[in-house]
Amino acid sequence: MDDRTANTTAGHVGAQVNARDVHGGVHFHAPAGPQAPVERWPVRVGVVPRRAGFFQPRAVLAELVAAVSGGEAAVLTGEARVLSGLGGVGKTQLAADYAERAWRAGELDLLVWVAAGSASAIVAAYATAADRLGWYSGDQPELGARRFLERLAELDRRWLVVLDDLRGPEEVRDLWPPLTGTGRVVATTRRRDAALTGDRRRLVEVGVFSPAESLAYLRARLGDVPERDAAGLADDLGHLPLALSQATAYLLDEGLDVAAYRARFAERRRTLDELLPEPDALPDDHRSTVSATWSLSVELAERARPRGLAPRVLDLASVLDPHGVPEEVFTAQPVLDALEVDADQVRSALRVLHRLGLVTHDTTDPHRSVRVHALVQRATRDELGDPALGAVARTAADALLDVWPPHAHDLPLAQALYDNVEALAQHGGIHLWTPRAHPVLADAGTSLGEHGLVDRAREHFERLAERSAAVLGADHHDHLLTRGNLARWRGESGDVAGAVAEWEAVLADGVRVLGADHPDVLRTRNNLARWRGQSGDVAGALAEFEALSTDVVRVLGAEDLGALAVRDNLARWRGESGDVVGAVAEYEAVLADAVRVLGADHPTVLRTRGNLAQWRGKSGDVVGALVKYEELLADGIRVLGADHPDVLTIRGVLADLRGWSENAAVAVAELAELLADGVRVLGAEHPDVLSMRGSAAQWRGRSGDAAGAVAEYEALLADEIRVLGADHPSVLVTRGNLTQWHGMRGDVTAAIDGIEALLPDVVRVFGPDHPHTATTRDNLDFWREKRS
Repeated sequence: MDDRTANTTAGHVGAQVNARDVHGGVHFHAPAGPQAPVERWPVRVGVVPRRAGFFQPRAVLAELVAAVSGGEAAVLTGEARVLSGLGGVGKTQLAADYAERAWRAGELDLLVWVAAGSASAIVAAYATAADRLGWYSGDQPELGARRFLERLAELDRRWLVVLDDLRGPEEVRDLWPPLTGTGRVVATTRRRDAALTGDRRRLVEVGVFSPAESLAYLRARLGDVPERDAAGLADDLGHLPLALSQATAYLLDEGLDVAAYRARFAERRRTLDELLPEPDALPDDHRSTVSATWSLSVELAERARPRGLAPRVLDLASVLDPHGVPEEVFTAQPVLDALEVDADQVRSALRVLHRLGLVTHDTTDPHRSVRVHALVQRATRDELGDPALGAVARTAADALLDVWPPHAHDLPLAQALYDNVEALAQHGGIHLWTPRAHPVLADAGTSLGEHGLVDRAREHFERLAERSAAVLGADHHDHLLTRGNLARWRGESGDVAGAVAEWEAVLADGVRVLGADHPDVLRTRNNLARWRGQSGDVAGALAEFEALSTDVVRVLGAEDLGALAVRDNLARWRGESGDVVGAVAEYEAVLADAVRVLGADHPTVLRTRGNLAQWRGKSGDVVGALVKYEELLADGIRVLGADHPDVLTIRGVLADLRGWSENAAVAVAELAELLADGVRVLGAEHPDVLSMRGSAAQWRGRSGDAAGAVAEYEALLADEIRVLGADHPSVLVTRGNLTQWHGMRGDVTAAIDGIEALLPDVVRVFGPDHPHTATTRDNLDFWREKRS
């Protein structure tokens, strides 16, 4: 819908004159002799393109009318935020519709349509108009064009000049029609150069069809197609008007229904041109296919400075998320190394692509600053070929991995990066799995989970495990690692028993494939023991950690980081089994070795110090634990920074300790400050922030405000169910705490009803012998006795 119909030049045959740069051999034919002034108005000069079949009125037309009616020239380009300036969005059709409506309504005395592909074409069209109007009859087109602009400035009649498909600002320099009280100017272009705006010219943004416009077009073209099929086809084609027109022509010519066409479209082996009509069968006077529509822009990008770089940047964008890529992905070191350029050169290339309408480079959106239409991506990938596609995909994967935030604190950025990994996995295909699975595939899922999206993390690794088994084989090392990640997030999402079963299966296969002493097998044993403890089997967890501690020291050495982690877990589960004194002693020994091996400021050492202080508090030395945590907080801020997630965790434990050693009001105040910082750093829905809210509710109740505790727990429960899911362990714990505070505020019936509803869910999720189950039963007995 954006292809052009050539302008027809009127007048007598004369000498050929070329003006400025000539593109395609533009000629001006001067009249043979003088011509009288025009006697009959209105006058049309040039050929306005025919309306496309099943033309859809667009909401943006009202903005065009407002801009032109206000006495400004309107430059039609692409819609900001939705692929500005992209060829195929229907700019010409909108301009033509506006011009024809104004003509039919009797609003114009003069309509001049200019095919503005070059300065020479514009000059020739103006000279032709001057000839038709009797304003100039010589054989010098540039003089005729100048006369046309001069007389236009004086004309007291209503006129409209349309400059269609303006290639760039240099083509229209000194050739803009004058803006008068009776004149209107419209230009269509794919460009966004600053030189096109200003001087009472402003951009009217034209984007792709809205979903409603796409649906209306497809139903008009294809008849009563099911809404789901039509919506799916429109999404496949990115709602691009030109693509919808050509795709529907193809499926009608081939006798396909929408579902069959979409199946072909989804086949990666087919190029975009194979899914569109032949050039001689294009609909609506189109002169080129969708992919060819952008070829001129790509050629211009190739010639722009830095020469040859912009198309290579577009190659990279073609395998990422069309809805937005952070700019820092394009300036990441792996990209700079692959392209052998610097970051400023890449930014310049992005601006070139933006000016040419091939991408949208929105510097106001830090997380999705580079957007590109999905069909531009596909046409670009079609030109790459498989070996080059593999190199681009691996560079993109390396770049995403390079910019991934080290800590889970920026959910919008993490979500944008995750969406880009999903797009890359689709477009990169096998190239991200050979010779091994690229680590960004696993990091993307882990990032989801660490931001609290535990169900999505589990689903991610379910898909990844299925894919890795199919591509790598069930015994491949990377497949075993993927299954381990799946086991972890199965447990984190609430399926603790499922996590234990999965870890057991991974361990059996790991021993068979890698051997009992392989480091990854030892790590699997560590994870299995941990989740056994989480499932309520404290004795089993302790026994496994005792055996593992011996093996890991034998295989890896006592000073290995993994060995220290196992010993840390052994200390914890010794304490969970009731041996608090033994836990403190074990932590003291681990801490001494960790400081010696890693240094006093290593993050592992800081975490071990926190664990030791916590178990000292559980042993009864609350004051001593408080002192150690105050020291730890100062060191954590110095080493990690005040906003590091580990520092926020330290502040949470410190608030608890101050509540126990001083009074509940102190804990309430400190947790309120912590919660504000947690929301700012991690986001309101992060699991750590939800945990902070639980602590704040608990201490509000302990400060004497039982009703306030109930209200906070009710709000927290609603958010946790929405974010984590109804069966998540944290949700069940919150439900238990809520029932307790119902009872503490005097509503014993509500406490009993809540626990009776909670108990079956606790048994189902944790099992009948889990400590949480025992605690829930004890609480139910307690409140039943209270009622009696």
